[in-house]
Amino acid sequence: MDLPTGRAATVRAFGTISLVAGFITCLLTNSSDYDGLRPQILAAFLILTGIGLRIEAAIVDRMR
Repeated sequence: MDLPTGRAATVRAFGTISLVAGFITCLLTNSSDYDGLRPQILAAFLILTGIGLRIEAAIVDRMR
């Protein structure tokens, strides 16, 4: 496995973990009685970061 392929796999894995954490945060916050906005902001940040990392991994993987 060459360096760009390994890097793309690592970035893709972190992106997936970030997406899953964001969706779990969103689901847990929506199912609770907490009315604050901070967990929703955290969930949005995690989801957007995960999407960005997955796009970056796709671009790096495509360029090799």
